Amino acid sequence: MPGLPGDPANPDGGGGIMANRDSIMTKPKDSKGAFMRLLSYLGAFKALILLVAVLCLISNVLSLWGPTLAGSAINEAAAGINKVNFEKVAYYAVRMLAVYVSSSLITILIHMIMVNVSKRVGRKMRQDVFDKLMRLPVGFFDRNQAGDIISRVSYDVDVISTCMATDVVAILTSVVTVAGALIMMVRISPVLSLVTLVTVPASIVFTAHMRKKTQPRFVKRSRSYGAMNGFVEEQLSGQKTIQAYAYEDQIDDKYEDINHQAAEAYYDADSLAATIGPTIGFINNIGLSLITLLGSVLYMNGAIGLGNISSFVLYSRKFSGPINEVANIINELFSALAAAERVFGLLDQPEELKDAEGARTLTDVEGNVALNKVSFGYDPDRTIIHDLSMRADAGKLTAIVGPTGAGKTTIINLLMRFYDVDSGSVTVDGQDVRELTRRSLRSAYAMVLQDTWVFRGTIFDNIAYGKENATMDEVVAAAKAAHIHPFIMRLPEGYQTVISEDGGNISKGQKQLLTIARAMLYTSNMLILDEATSNVDTSTEREIQRAMRKLMTGRTCFVIAHRLSTIRNADNILVVNQGDVVEQGTHDELMQARGFYYRLYRAQFE
Repeated sequence: MPGLPGDPANPDGGGGIMANRDSIMTKPKDSKGAFMRLLSYLGAFKALILLVAVLCLISNVLSLWGPTLAGSAINEAAAGINKVNFEKVAYYAVRMLAVYVSSSLITILIHMIMVNVSKRVGRKMRQDVFDKLMRLPVGFFDRNQAGDIISRVSYDVDVISTCMATDVVAILTSVVTVAGALIMMVRISPVLSLVTLVTVPASIVFTAHMRKKTQPRFVKRSRSYGAMNGFVEEQLSGQKTIQAYAYEDQIDDKYEDINHQAAEAYYDADSLAATIGPTIGFINNIGLSLITLLGSVLYMNGAIGLGNISSFVLYSRKFSGPINEVANIINELFSALAAAERVFGLLDQPEELKDAEGARTLTDVEGNVALNKVSFGYDPDRTIIHDLSMRADAGKLTAIVGPTGAGKTTIINLLMRFYDVDSGSVTVDGQDVRELTRRSLRSAYAMVLQDTWVFRGTIFDNIAYGKENATMDEVVAAAKAAHIHPFIMRLPEGYQTVISEDGGNISKGQKQLLTIARAMLYTSNMLILDEATSNVDTSTEREIQRAMRKLMTGRTCFVIAHRLSTIRNADNILVVNQGDVVEQGTHDELMQARGFYYRLYRAQFE
């Protein structure tokens, strides 16, 4: 994936995705807080959750009635030494069947409701995450992999949604079942119920101990999947380069390492969590053995009937079953909490600073832009721009040139206020941009980047992107000015031809021409071109420059260019080196001065 403008690791915009792989979160910080915030998402469905709780209560009461009916049937069978009352036994058996069928039907309804709730919660959470992404500053995307961000929006939210659809019901059911079964067990035999004083604390202590061990592993697993998604996204975007350099085997080896790390993280988390269920089951089976042994002694002493022992055993299974079930899904719960921490970690990221109180809307833009003694660094310890001053007069073409890493794109970031200066000021028409609203400032610029961006949609929609209600005549005029109209007309459906994701079915040069046409159509008083014609041939570039100068009459234009021959007619050329403007003037003036610009220009033709 190409670097984003303003990448702190590369101020001129190259190779940004590999520069900094800092993760938003590296270890669990507040699982309890994440759990409470998950519950807040369920707050919008209080009525449905209350209905589910009531249905869980009814379903479990019916289910808990079953062992009592089974015990009654056994007592009836055991009472008749010579002749069994089959009518009574059948009566209890039919009632037991009825309560179990009713309980199952209600449980199905509960799951249908919770699947619907989880779907809506997942949709709301994904929308919140996407809305947050739209409000985050450019620096956030410079520091984090696109694949990791996508992983949070898709994989992590899906983990949370699945947990809500299944595990919430299991927990609600378990609470009612455990409480009801315990009450019935005490009613049948308080002595036998003492066995729970051994098994329950042992289960709780073991589960709490395992939680401390597994939770960090699930956080690591989610992070590993995010890193893997980021690597895959990065390599897919550079597939042509990989094949051109015959680098497939090396990429396979790198992916094998990353995939191995992700698989190991998955195994490390799930293999440990997989021991929880069987261990809890083992503890419960010990309890069942103790119940059998103690029950036999009580039965032999006439302290309890055979039917009651049967009911007690069934209730003990119902008592231990939910505990065992929760133990089996504990890994899913921990995984969901780890995913929630990553999602909430993104939602808690600081948004782009709000406009200053009383910020003015930039209107009636003339286009006089100035930087006054500006100093700036992406990192406080590394200043990139040093005491820089420059002026671009309204309606003039200002070119910014210099070697790679000189700070050219950084200047554009400051003009657009993607970042604020550390000292000095940037002004538009004499107004400090920090006293203007960001929306109105950025709306005053049209911008074309070297890294072109088009979206899945028609060619018409892509060109008209920046101008609401643009007409076909306006779009065609912009396309003609950008010299892309003949190519469009050769397509089967002309301007209604659909472009695939990221313009995969057209060339880079054609994508760049489309974005230039988009900028030409955009009604702004200032234009920024950051190597905007790097993917077109020199002849086409000169034609575009001439058309652009005509269309940009009366507008301020900033051009970053490496091919110095294309900016010979600029009204002013700023020569930047190591964050300083070392020269400025027209092409002829700078060539006569035989300074830094002269050496750059000659170097391109020698």
